[in-house]
Amino acid sequence: MKSNGLSPTRWARLIPIVFITYSLAYLDRANYSFGAASGMADDLKITAAVSSLLGALFFLGYFFFQVPSANYAEKRSAKKLVFWSLIVWGILASLIGVVTNIYMLLAVRFLLGIVEAAVMPAMLVFLSHWFTGEERSRANTFLILGNPITVLWMSVVSGYLLNSFGWRWMFIIEGLPSILWAFIWWKLVDDKPSEAKWLKDHEKQALNQALEDEQKKLKSVANYRAAFKQKSVIFLCLQYFFWSIGVYGFVMWLPSIIKSAPNISIVETGWLSSAPYLLAAVLMVVASFFSDRLQMRKPFVWPFLLVGGLAFYASYLIGPSNFWLSFTLMVIAGGAMYAPYGPFFAIVPELLPRNVAGGAMALINSMGALGSFVGAYFVGFLNGVTGGFSASYIFMSISLGLAVIFTIIVKAARGRSADDGPIRPDDAAMAGK
Repeated sequence: MKSNGLSPTRWARLIPIVFITYSLAYLDRANYSFGAASGMADDLKITAAVSSLLGALFFLGYFFFQVPSANYAEKRSAKKLVFWSLIVWGILASLIGVVTNIYMLLAVRFLLGIVEAAVMPAMLVFLSHWFTGEERSRANTFLILGNPITVLWMSVVSGYLLNSFGWRWMFIIEGLPSILWAFIWWKLVDDKPSEAKWLKDHEKQALNQALEDEQKKLKSVANYRAAFKQKSVIFLCLQYFFWSIGVYGFVMWLPSIIKSAPNISIVETGWLSSAPYLLAAVLMVVASFFSDRLQMRKPFVWPFLLVGGLAFYASYLIGPSNFWLSFTLMVIAGGAMYAPYGPFFAIVPELLPRNVAGGAMALINSMGALGSFVGAYFVGFLNGVTGGFSASYIFMSISLGLAVIFTIIVKAARGRSADDGPIRPDDAAMAGK
């Protein structure tokens, strides 16, 4: 991929690395849902309410350490932060396989959230140092593709590991790759183009110049406090909060929902759980490609969320009477919810300068973590109280509807025209006022 004469080498060199890194991070947070759907609850005497808390506790630790992580990545080193995070979260993820009581599991899940809080903001900051605005939606998408692609293969692999070795060995085996990958990450990446020995001098200069030119077109913002007070940032935080309720309610409880169907084994649950993420991967690439090509962001965010919300609601209306139709709608909902990630995270660097953009993205992501906590916990709570999944479907549908509304409000706050045309430098500058 080549943009404005810039070297395409960055894509082949960096994108596979960031994809694998985020993929490993997502593996070690999402495989809990498979442990919970197997023998873990019986072995540790976990009730339905405690299971919901354990599934959600990760996001509390994740919530509190987003902004400090982004600040460290921008001011010091994303490379170093991710290196140590890979090692520590791999150890913590494997420790889940040896815990003997609920209290140990609570502690490990919370600490895992703290460590993994560094990954997303650090990676977004890292990519902003290497890819221009015309490329950023695609770069972000290839990063976040680690999410659905991981669940796609993890759903199958975890099913077989659980069937062959049990839940303890599943956690131990799936935690080890992160530790090994940390040293590959350290060897292959550089924080900034100026540090890369694999880029030619003229390529470094061209990229640095393009990135600096982008910064000159943005209105200066003094500090995080000033950035966080802007209406666009506030509305994006609210939008991502409600969006994440739908996403993580879906991620954490889909295996249990499928497992509740008659005559579905844990291996079959793994295969069926992978279907929404296959669709998600395709839609994410398509949405980001056209978002960058047309230099438009909003039209590639809210329509997908609207489809996801409607699919959840339709699945609620059908209920358990027709499992396969309900499941098909869940596949559509899952795919649609993931599609807008690349365009969404390309918005902030087009609104705010580099000194505060990373922190703003971290704040937005932290609100997403809070929404994820609510989604994972409250979906489980509703399942336990109602004895079924219909109430969960409608709850997630309403949350996605609110995310759609806040996406549209952000458009009004930025003073964009009704047709939401291409993002121009003047638009970004006005948004900072």
